[in-house]
This record gives sequence, C-alpha cells and structure tokens, in this order.
Amino acid sequence: MRLLHLIAIFLFATHALASPVVPADDMERMLADKGLLARIDQARQTATDKASELVFTALGFLGVPYRRGGSTAEAGFDCSGFVKAMYEQTVGLILPRRAEQQAASTQKIERSELQPGDLVFFNTMRRAFSHVGIYVGEGKFIHSPKPGAEVRVEDMGVSYWSRRFDGARRVQSPPTAP
Repeated sequence: MRLLHLIAIFLFATHALASPVVPADDMERMLADKGLLARIDQARQTATDKASELVFTALGFLGVPYRRGGSTAEAGFDCSGFVKAMYEQTVGLILPRRAEQQAASTQKIERSELQPGDLVFFNTMRRAFSHVGIYVGEGKFIHSPKPGAEVRVEDMGVSYWSRRFDGARRVQSPPTAP
C-alpha cells in the first residue's frame, strides 16, 4: 500500500512538471514562430522523462540492504553508491563516488526548486554533505541510510532530516549534439 502511495505521489509530481508551455508575450511568440519553443518543450519533456525513469528505477531497489562502500544491488548500497548506481543505470551519467564529491560536481538549487531526481544532502556525521539521497517529490527522498537498514523512502520534514538538511543539487546532463 505504501509503495502504491509513493507511486501516486511520483506520478502527480511528474504530471505537474509536464504542463504545456503557452506563448504569453512577444519573446515567446517569436520563439514559437521559429520552432524553438517546441524544441525547448521537447528538451524539458526529455528531462522530465529521465527524472521519472530515475525515480521509478530507484523505487525498485526498496529493501536492498545498506553496505558501507557498496554500489550494487547484489552487494548492497551505501548512500552515495546508491545515487551513483541509479544515475549510471537510468540516465547514463557517471557521478563521483563520495557524497561530498557529488555535491561539488552538481548545481546548487534552492529547496523550493526541488524536482524529482534532484539530489538532497544532509550532515549526518558532523561534516557537510556526509549523506545523500534522491528527491522523489512531495518532500520525500529515497536513500540507503545506515548499517542495518535498507533502501527506503523518508520524509524530509521529519525532525531528524530537517535539522540535518545541507542543501539540494541538480545533476546537469552534458550538452547533446544538435
């Protein structure tokens, strides 16, 4: 039941991201006339599809045990190994191995700008960016939390995570050829 609820939240969040762009001013009309608005919308939809696939894939790993240094479902995951594996498998992007390196190699965004697929960082070991997870929408994230635990979804509003929130980052795709 909980998984169905998470999938419903995810589908709602991705639907909200896929709203159509309607030309409202002269600049948008010019972009539409030149066909650029459609290309921008297509690129946005591609990004939304990738984020949807990323979150959906990550949810498929619920219950995989935590393992320090782990980066596969067979061996288990630690937090950054989980994030690295999900991005590599679904988006084809290779992120650095450690959480603080992942933070340094991604674009800082405000918490209010979070979208499914963005990275969320926490200070869980008295140092910045010591823990990472993948935002799934509606204030929730998926991660591999600690020894003895499994990959799970948690609410960022819970006191523990709220007090330790260290920032949000967006993974930028490399530019594609025209």
